[in-house]
Parts: sequence; structure tokens; C-alpha cells
Amino acid sequence: MQFKDYYKILEVEKSSSQEEIKKSYRKLAKKCHPDTNPENKQAEEKFKSINEAYEVLSDPEKRNKYDNFENEANFQNGYDFDPSQYGFGKNMRYESRSDGSRDHSDFFNMFFEGSGFDFENIFAQTSANKGSRMYAHDGEDIEAEIEITPEEGFMGVKKRVSIRGQGGERSLTFNVPKGVKDGEKVRLQGQGRSGSNGGENGNLYLKVKITPSENFSIEGNDMRTVLDIMPWDAALGVEAEVNTIDGKILVNVPVGVQTDSKIRIAGKGYIDRRGIRGDLYIKIRISNPSSINSEMKELYEKLRIVSKEKNIKENYNEKL
Repeated sequence: MQFKDYYKILEVEKSSSQEEIKKSYRKLAKKCHPDTNPENKQAEEKFKSINEAYEVLSDPEKRNKYDNFENEANFQNGYDFDPSQYGFGKNMRYESRSDGSRDHSDFFNMFFEGSGFDFENIFAQTSANKGSRMYAHDGEDIEAEIEITPEEGFMGVKKRVSIRGQGGERSLTFNVPKGVKDGEKVRLQGQGRSGSNGGENGNLYLKVKITPSENFSIEGNDMRTVLDIMPWDAALGVEAEVNTIDGKILVNVPVGVQTDSKIRIAGKGYIDRRGIRGDLYIKIRISNPSSINSEMKELYEKLRIVSKEKNIKENYNEKL
């Protein structure tokens, strides 16, 4: 008899919620429905399997029994096994039958249709009948993603995550080390899926994603920030105060700087776990004042006149 991996059939994880299971079931049932695939035997069989898997996983009691059996036996989808090894006579037969709306597999009928299968004593019976021992199985690793800012990565930070498993939701607090890089994984040993029969728990791997903050973004070990300056400071040059990740500094903005020009400050970027530090790149952004008084307006008008006269004179000289 073949073991049925109902989670794989519904294309969901073992930790999936009932809502996630229902959503995947609806999508797959619609895709494989006989009305959508007329005279397609393969789609029809898959449709039956999808319905059977949902019947088990949507029922908390059936799902719990199924999970217990799968965890203990460590079966893989399609794995052939002998029911007699689990407390059944060798001469017993298991035949597929219909409940009026869909067919069930031998596997389903044996476990869920009153065949007398005892989940609680299955492995005790196996040991008594065969003199065998239960083998330890390590739990699976889990991977998730966490987001941090460049500031949190630079300084190191304590984070808290919620992990949803078969036993419900649990919260974990852990430290993200100083200098962690984008894409690096933080390992929480023993926080993955539980092992069985004395097997070790799996690990939880948290993949770090460094997202831009209000002030900084990261490219490798280099950091980037933006400095807003007024038009007159751009034209005349200015000494401006700039926030770096580890304090404020004064930066000389050159005369005639243009929007999107960059100023490089060596050794003021991100620092990795090896102690290597990058540079800070300051992007210039010229901003106009949101409001002006009469004196400023008068100066702007004079500047426009002077600028226009300058352009006329330059064009005249070029023609000569």
C-alpha cells in the first residue's frame, strides 16, 4: 500500500493554517475539476486525491491522527508499506469505495473508514509483533525571513518573531549580531520542527533582509544617504552638517554642485562582521524653499534678470 502525503498533494506546508489549506484546496480543485478537464483521466484522479487530502487536513481530529502517524513512521509520498507490520493480518484486503461524491484510496479507507486501525498503539504493536525498536528521527529545519534597518544591522539588535507550528504559535527572542550582511542567515539551534522518538529538533534559520531606513540604504559595505541643500548653497558652496550612522559630521559642499552629485566620505559606511568598513556616499538634492518673503522674492527676480542678461550676452558673443 502507498503512503499518501496529503500536504504535498494540496501543495501546502505542514505548519499551514486551516485558512491556507482551504485556499490552496479551492485553487487546485478548480484547476483539476472534471468540468474543466473533460475526458482527462489524470486530472480526474488528481481531483479525487485533492478532495481526499482536504477531507483529512480540514478536520482537526483526522489531521492530528495523520500527523502523528507520519511523524512516527517518517514516510515519504508514494512509499510502499505493509499494513500487516502495523497490527493488521496479512490476509486482510483494503478496497477503494465511494461515499457517493468521491472515491477514497485504500490508504484513506484503512485509516479513516472504521478499519480498526489504532493510531495510539501502532508502534507498540509493531514492537510486540516484530521485536523491533522505534528509530529516532530528527526534526526538519525551518527557514523564515526577518527585516532589519541598516542602523539595526550596524549596531546589532534584539528581535522577536512568532513561529506557527503544529502545536500552535510561539514567540522567540534572539540577537541579530552586529555587522550582519543582507542575505545572511541567523541560526536558532533546536527551534525547528520537533524530532520524534528521541531525535533532535531541527533548526530555525532566519534570513536577514536589510531594508532602507528613512536615512540610509546599503550596497555591500557602502552606505548611501541624501543631503538637501538650498539653491544658493549649491551655487556658492556650503559647509553642511550630515548625519552618518555613528554621528554627525561637517561636509564641504563644492561651489556649483548639481542635483544627484555625490560626495564620498571614506570609512563612514557599513561595517561587516570581519570589521571591514565601507564608505558613505552623500547624494545631493537641491530643494527650493517652500515659501518666500518679499525680500527673497525681490532677490529672485533680480537673479532672473541678471541670468537672462547673462544668457543674451553669451549668445551674442558666440555669434560674433
